[in-house]
Amino acid sequence: MPRALLALAIGAFGIGTTEFVVMGMLPEVAEGLGVSVPSVGLLISAYAVGVVVGAPTLTALGVRFPPRQTLVGLMVLFVVGNALSAVAPTYETLAAARVLTALAHGSFFGVGAVAARRLVAPERATSAISLMISGLTVANVVGVPLGTFVAQQTTWRLVFAAIAVIGLVTIAGLLTWMPAELGEPGDLRTELAAFRRGQVWLVLGLTMVGFSALFAVYSYVSPILTELGGLPVEWVTPVLALFGVGTTVGTLVGGRLGDRYGFSLVTVGLLATAVVLAAFALVARTPVAAVVLLVLFGALAFGLGPVVLNGVIEAARVRGGSLVSAANQGAFNAANALGAALGAAVLSGGLGYTAPIWVGAALALAGAGIAVVVRAADRRDRVPTTAGADAVPAECRTAA
Repeated sequence: MPRALLALAIGAFGIGTTEFVVMGMLPEVAEGLGVSVPSVGLLISAYAVGVVVGAPTLTALGVRFPPRQTLVGLMVLFVVGNALSAVAPTYETLAAARVLTALAHGSFFGVGAVAARRLVAPERATSAISLMISGLTVANVVGVPLGTFVAQQTTWRLVFAAIAVIGLVTIAGLLTWMPAELGEPGDLRTELAAFRRGQVWLVLGLTMVGFSALFAVYSYVSPILTELGGLPVEWVTPVLALFGVGTTVGTLVGGRLGDRYGFSLVTVGLLATAVVLAAFALVARTPVAAVVLLVLFGALAFGLGPVVLNGVIEAARVRGGSLVSAANQGAFNAANALGAALGAAVLSGGLGYTAPIWVGAALALAGAGIAVVVRAADRRDRVPTTAGADAVPAECRTAA
């Protein structure tokens, strides 16, 4: 494994920790700033806004620079944002610092995915992306619980300061391990031209619909486990830790399988996800079976992430592809909002806590349908393996 991938994974760990740790520190932050818990909860929405704004904007600004320069610049922004969060004297200052931090989020993953692909041979591109993303899943298993514990025992300000240090470690790793000549500076016009391809929009739509299945269920996993499964409240955290382990394993295994089977894995994976969710809905009142299926669901959902991200870059058929990669991060955030909203709709309709699970199964089936269309479009648009293929960069050819 190229050590530069470790630097990308450390950066992803820091980003994942700073994004989700606020959820575990709501009471402590509220008390420290003298505001209500719901007000602090709005910081989560503020962060999401920063991700949506920053992903396309900063990626577009960074295409003229080599990946290492762009990634280091994004991490500098990340460090500044978390350092300001650590010393924020007022709620308004903290809100601004959180938005500033979030600006680097989507662009880091967008540019980082392209850089990860360039660090390895073409046949290992999906595995390289999965190694970077694994930092994000490990954050949910280690970073967020540890950060919550530190905030409860000391102060939430120390948590943000520690995350800023993680950003500094990432910068040191990028400067030391990532080749300065890794890829030539891109061209914004070329990057934007990728969005003229219908296949790019199909993959983005797949991300938004298919991954909505994850959030339709995960957004309500706590009441599902307690109200349906009958688990004691104190068991929810250990089960979510198991879920996090499942997502990490799924991400790494999905990367390897993606290298072998390409985008075909997405159709199979989403169909399997629908089956697992249907089984989950049927046995949700049996605690052991429910927990096993929930962990399997997490592994399947996150295992497809690197494959889809690699797929949208390949569908772009341009040198680079960081802008479509960043757009995929935006689609993933849209999936978060869509899945949670659909789950809330069926719950508000009085359909009970199995309803979001069935919604998730339906969304996974819809995503599988889109994946079939993507594969069909790929077959029609596949680059010939004869002389004509030489006109297209190897990194831009769609996986079989």
